[in-house]
Amino acid sequence: MRIAQVAPLYESVPPKLYGGTERVVSYLTEELCRLGHEVTLFAAGDSVTSARLVAACRRSLRLDKHCLDPMAHHVLMLEKVFQHAGEFDVVHFHVDYLHFPLFRRQKLAHVTTLHGRLDIPDLEPLYQEFREIPVVSISAAQREPLPWLNWQATVYHGLPDDLYRFRPEPGGYFAFLGRISPEKRVDRAIEIAKQIGMPLKIAAKVDRVDNDYFQAVVAPLLRDPLVEYVGEIGDGEKDEFLGHAYALLFPIDWPEPFGMVMIEAMACGTPIIAYRHGSVPEVMEEGRTGFIVATLEDAVEAARRIPEISRSRCREVFEQRFTARRMAADYVCVYERLAGSKSPLREA
Repeated sequence: MRIAQVAPLYESVPPKLYGGTERVVSYLTEELCRLGHEVTLFAAGDSVTSARLVAACRRSLRLDKHCLDPMAHHVLMLEKVFQHAGEFDVVHFHVDYLHFPLFRRQKLAHVTTLHGRLDIPDLEPLYQEFREIPVVSISAAQREPLPWLNWQATVYHGLPDDLYRFRPEPGGYFAFLGRISPEKRVDRAIEIAKQIGMPLKIAAKVDRVDNDYFQAVVAPLLRDPLVEYVGEIGDGEKDEFLGHAYALLFPIDWPEPFGMVMIEAMACGTPIIAYRHGSVPEVMEEGRTGFIVATLEDAVEAARRIPEISRSRCREVFEQRFTARRMAADYVCVYERLAGSKSPLREA
């Protein structure tokens, strides 16, 4: 099939450091290319891809100090997508709702993966207006606030099966990976580590919007000798960081739409302790890939039970459920249905 992937411009595809959506777009794009599809990627100009790249800006915007209006670049990108639209069997958007007014007015097959939370009150009237737009969820939990949307499928994220190396032996520290923000609750992770008496390594970025929270709440907690803040890390470092951990702490306090770090940990064989919010019960398998908890006391008890979890079983669950090959196959089924075509690679 001739497929367009339309990525956000805040990070390159794949990102140099943190960036969940752009990372998923990269894994999907590369797997579709590997399967023989003709893929065009609309993304930042510093992206690296096997697909044909149409650059909407010179470099990714988050780290570009000269970018004052990121929305201008996104609007320009959508115009480029529209100009090229006749070249594709299907266009796959990953930019939330920005393109909805434009693409409801043409007949090209298109689908949008919604990557973020949908329980924000401002979103309901917008999605009510555009409820005919075909969309894909990344978990069943993500759909709950807007069950009446034109859902085409739930497609869980996937990783290349050779991206992370399985490590059968546990390390000697807890890992926290992601963003430092109120909903990610790194303070809970620190408290769990302190009660167990095990070191905690925190690899996380701090967005500008969360800087006050970081300075007021988190920075004082980092003075504990058990806690090491290593900052923002990229793909190459995550393999070592997660693979050598005793367990991943995922103590979230928000309706997580997916939680990429959980499957990254599984790929390394590292068990997870996660709070029961959003997609966690879908992605995690209680007692097989870790423990799902509701309170700090539960989390501390789960930390003591980590030796019960087989690291090889964590890797097996990843290989069965969360590879990029499986993700691409799921999306190809959606593309074929929307485009009304049958690809010979459907069963690949």
